[in-house]
Amino acid sequence: MSDTLASNLTAVEERIRVAATAAGRDPSEIRLLPVSKTKPPADVARVHALGYRRFGENKVQEAMEKAEALADLDIEWAVIGHLQTNKAKYVARFATEFQALDSLKVARELDKRLQAEGRRMEVLVQVNSSGEPQKFGLDPEAVADFTAELAAFDALDVRGLMTLAIFSSDHVRVAECFRSMQQVQRGLQDRDGGGWAELSMGMSGDFELAIEHGSTCVRVGQAIFGARLDPNDYWPGAVTAWDPQQRDHVGVDLPERGE
Repeated sequence: MSDTLASNLTAVEERIRVAATAAGRDPSEIRLLPVSKTKPPADVARVHALGYRRFGENKVQEAMEKAEALADLDIEWAVIGHLQTNKAKYVARFATEFQALDSLKVARELDKRLQAEGRRMEVLVQVNSSGEPQKFGLDPEAVADFTAELAAFDALDVRGLMTLAIFSSDHVRVAECFRSMQQVQRGLQDRDGGGWAELSMGMSGDFELAIEHGSTCVRVGQAIFGARLDPNDYWPGAVTAWDPQQRDHVGVDLPERGE
């Protein structure tokens, strides 16, 4: 398994390099966040040994258990899934980053809990760029008003935006989500005179396209850690890699739905 993880990681790093170069960007501008949900602590430890310090988890309970199991390693945790207010106290204790802020109630509770812990947390605001009603995240039109309220929370280090593009193998529709995010980002930067540098978008099935549209953080799970058993975790269609020259998906594996 360790050799597989190493080869998978190398393949993903190469995909990032190729996509960044094709987009005229420096590959070092793009942060790879390995997403370890449903995978055992031993796999996280192996990827950590290969040079990665921060890992993404969707569920608070699972993240807490892994943080405890791997407490002897210099690992940071990014919570990337929806957060209920009553779990903010736990996230404030162990997480370095929270990528799914879309509620002032959660922001207020996180700030209070972080203040009590004497900590600060990196935060990204989640945007529902696809407009799908079943998804969490703010409507793009609501982001400006929402973010204007965040200056009141001293323990939140608000760095940028996050989104999940539409669950589709249609690259035109996916690209529309990413372009929407760029527009939101530019609006905030114009308003605030800079900042908002982080743009977390792109997963195993679409991160090359996300890089083409300015992503600074790609959240990759199955392409690194291997397949999951739940068929609902897969993207539709047999697609893995984005070819920026052909503007089409190529490959045969099924990347996961969430990361």
